Amino acid sequence: MADAARLVIASDHAGYGLKEEIKGFLSARGLAVEDVGTACPDPVDYPDFAARAAALVSSGEVARGILICGSGIGMSIMANRFPGVRAALCWTSEIARLSREHNDSNILVLAARFTAAEDAKEIVSVWLETAFSREERHAGRLEKIARIEKELQGRSLKPGGEPGPGRTC
Repeated sequence: MADAARLVIASDHAGYGLKEEIKGFLSARGLAVEDVGTACPDPVDYPDFAARAAALVSSGEVARGILICGSGIGMSIMANRFPGVRAALCWTSEIARLSREHNDSNILVLAARFTAAEDAKEIVSVWLETAFSREERHAGRLEKIARIEKELQGRSLKPGGEPGPGRTC
């Protein structure tokens, strides 16, 4: 089981400055932070760094992570390719709270070009302090995601499947 006081963090060049601020903020809170890059603001490809962090969360080696790029979108897309990863792009502390309570997000994604450092620190704080609600409706949805994810591993997605039990439109 992963140490809850240990986080992985990564960014691309656009998120490098904010990543460095967040690392200091986390360290000051007594959390161990494993930085998997980038190590400078020179242009890099976000998938490389998102994959490093998401792999650690997916494997269970680290319980949670934080990814930062310019918009947050690229990092989110890459991280969510990994089994068991629930990366959430959060732009407010309320969204961060809901991503934990309802979705048990295990990777927080921040948009460096659209999130001030002080706002990012508040978002990170709320995300770290909020627990998954474990209400039956939320737990059931996560179980459904895990089941579908398992079904999709090793085969191609075919359109037109049944939605399964639950409300549909």
